[in-house]
This record gives sequence, C-alpha cells and structure tokens, in this order.
Amino acid sequence: MPGALKTQLEEIGRRIWNASRNEIYISMRFFDLALASLEPKLNLNTRSIGTDGIHILYNPSYVIERYRADTVLVNRDYLHLLFHCMFRHMMNAQDRDAEEWNLACDIAVEAILDGMQQRCVHLVPSDGREQIYEQLRSHMKVLTAEGIYHFLKGKHLSYGQFLEWRKEFVIDDHSFWEYLKDEPSSKAASQGNNSSPNQDCSMQKQPPLTKEKQRELADKWKDISERIKTNLETISKGREEEAGDMIQMLRIENREKQDYRKFLRRFAVTKEEMRVDPDSFDYGFYTYGLQLYKNMPLIEPYEFQETTKIEQFAIAIDTSGSCKEELVQQFLNKTYGILKESENFFKKVDIHIIECDAKVQKDVVIRSQEDLKRYMDSFEVRGFGGTDFRPVFTYIEQLKAKKELLHLKGLLYFTDGYGIYPKKNPGYEVAFIFFKQDYIEEQVPSWAIKLVIGEEELEQLK
Repeated sequence: MPGALKTQLEEIGRRIWNASRNEIYISMRFFDLALASLEPKLNLNTRSIGTDGIHILYNPSYVIERYRADTVLVNRDYLHLLFHCMFRHMMNAQDRDAEEWNLACDIAVEAILDGMQQRCVHLVPSDGREQIYEQLRSHMKVLTAEGIYHFLKGKHLSYGQFLEWRKEFVIDDHSFWEYLKDEPSSKAASQGNNSSPNQDCSMQKQPPLTKEKQRELADKWKDISERIKTNLETISKGREEEAGDMIQMLRIENREKQDYRKFLRRFAVTKEEMRVDPDSFDYGFYTYGLQLYKNMPLIEPYEFQETTKIEQFAIAIDTSGSCKEELVQQFLNKTYGILKESENFFKKVDIHIIECDAKVQKDVVIRSQEDLKRYMDSFEVRGFGGTDFRPVFTYIEQLKAKKELLHLKGLLYFTDGYGIYPKKNPGYEVAFIFFKQDYIEEQVPSWAIKLVIGEEELEQLK
C-alpha cells in the first residue's frame, strides 16, 4: 500500500475510533481508564478487527463500512474488544479448545452488550440471539465465558447448530490471541485462528510475548477491571444497571481463588494417634542397644504421634432443586477424593452429610471411607422446596446437645445462595460453597466464609 494512502486511512481510522471512544465515555464514564488502554493500530492482515490486549487492530475498510452503516456498530465493536481484555479472555485461552473457547468468549461479551440500554450501544437482539440466551440461562445464572465453554464442550449442540451460533456471534479476529500463548500453534502462526471466519490468510508470524510480559498484561487488565468494579460499587453506585451483567461477571472473574485442598485443612483438628512417630525417635540409642545387647534395643519407637486430620465436620447440601445434581455430584466426588487419602482421615471419623431445603430432609453419618463410598454411589438431588439455611444450624445444635457432635470443627454448606441466613455466629467455622457458573453475588454473614469454585478448578483437584 502506498505510504500516502496508508497515512490517510490511519487518520480516518483514528478519527472513527476517537469519536467512538468519546461517545462511550460520555454515556459510561466508568470505562474511562479502559478506553484509554487500547491504542488503535491499522492492520491489513485481518479482514475485520481484533485485539492483542495492547492495540485495537483493524482493517480500515471494515471499520469505515461499519461506521457508515451505524456508529452504534463501531461503539459495540470497541466495547466487544474491551470486554475481551477486561475478562482476560485471550490470557485464559491456554489449554482450551480454540473453537469452543472463542465462541464462548464472543457470546459472553455480546450478551453484556445486548443487556445495555444506552443509546450509544443499544441494538434490539435478534430472535435467534434471545433463544440462545434463554437456552444458556437454563444451564447457568450468569453467562460467563467459562460457563458457556463448558456448555459447548458438553456436546449440547450439533455441529450445524454450532456453526449457526458462530454466524450469530463472531465479530472479531481472535488469531491475535495466539501470540499471547507460550507456543502459538503453527497453523495459527501461518494463517490465523481457524475459528475466526474474518481471518485473512496472509497473517504473518509474530513472536509471542514472554511469560513475564503476559503476566504484566494480565495484571494490568485485572487492575483495570477491579477499578471499574469498585467505581460501579461506590462512586457510580446508582448506575450499576447501565452496566448490565458486566458488574456480576467482574465479581465472578475477579474473585480471589482458593486452593480447595488447603481449604479443607481448616476443618482438621490435632490429636494423638496410635502410630510410630519417627520424628521424635532417637535412633542413636536404638542402634546402641542393638550393638550392646545384640537383639535387645534400649528404647522402642513412640507408639503415639500428634497429627492434624479431619475428625468431625458436616456437609450440608441444598436439595431445593436450584443446585444441579451433576455439579453437586462432582463437588462431592472431589471432596471424597481428598478426604479418602489416609493422611487426611483419623481412623475414627464422624462426618454428617445433611440434605436440606426449607428443612432437614436427611442426615447420613459417615464414619469410614466405605460409608462415604456407599453414599456417593447412591446420591441424587431430589429437589423438595424452598431454601432456608437456619434449620441445618438448629439441627446441628440439637446433635451437639445430644453429645453426638462434641468436636465439630466446621460446616460446608453447598448452595446457590438463595435462602435465609442465620443472624448469630454458631461458634464453629462455616463455609458457603458456590459454583462459579451458578453464582450470583450474595452477602453471606460476616462470620461465614464464602468460597466460589469453578468446574476447571475441581477438575484440577487430584
């Protein structure tokens, strides 16, 4: 391309993106920092637009055509790319199937845009989109990229339906994301991401960012998204509705991740257990005795050792029907997998698995690994009625009064969060466990712990 023409197109592109940024800023000032964090850059190796987390990479013909058709389209494109960065979609693409992940990310950000009512971005969603959103919301409460990805991986769609969804939602070129991976695929390096129909086959290979640069970029966008969330929750509190589902998605994506295996150790107690304690045993006197008296040692190994293991705690499962059986089953399977390890269990344990909704429906006492295995084999969510957390706490107090739970260390309450919480601290540790794709921000009592777990985090538990 001649230099003069390129300069002219760059100037036109710059003016279009600046006009779009100003229009968005006037309507939604909480995007100020994010809007200033992507620099438009002409790129003829794509037929549409894309981002690498640093630039808005665009084909001028595409942008000019969109701007002529409707400025709202360019505004939505701007926010579409911005949301990919704010939710770090390109940084989280590692080890995921590219086709499903790319579509999931596009659906997630388009769902936010379709929920916004500001004139600068509002378009009436097509009937096809509304049907897709309805189908997805029957499986998850908030349309996050991770939740949609698991839906797509679950083979809920035929390949023909998958292609229809792509046609409906794919806006930008995700091939630029490949260069935020440690090792871009050779296919993507030569011709871009196959899941982006807008990709030009002349895509040139560019070196991937170093791990340090990737980390810096991810931290930068996490900080920006945290600031936007804080702004919406404080300074712009009355304008949360303008952000649609974005604020809820930010709360989910920016939550502090915890190691569930370490988390379970909070419910362990320290006591003596009958076993050889090699750490407190003096082998010098032992071998000296064998040498002096042949086969008679001077001392024997200690037969008791102080250990910290799980002895007594309770797991409450919300069976109101709001928690999906397969997710509860997966959670219990992973919990069982951790607990069954010999170093986590005392020989005598007392674990109550309490099924409940508006009242306690069932209490299964687990006193061995075999009991837990039998319960897991027959478990199912029955779905009785509404949710009230208080009966479980009342029931536990009754067990304590009967001296059946004298050493209760804590309670894990698996729920979707919709229910009546007790006002009083029960005197033992309580953790409310939420699944990420079902999670809606809930203010649990100050004395309780809130833990949000995603399917991928559970899958990583061995």
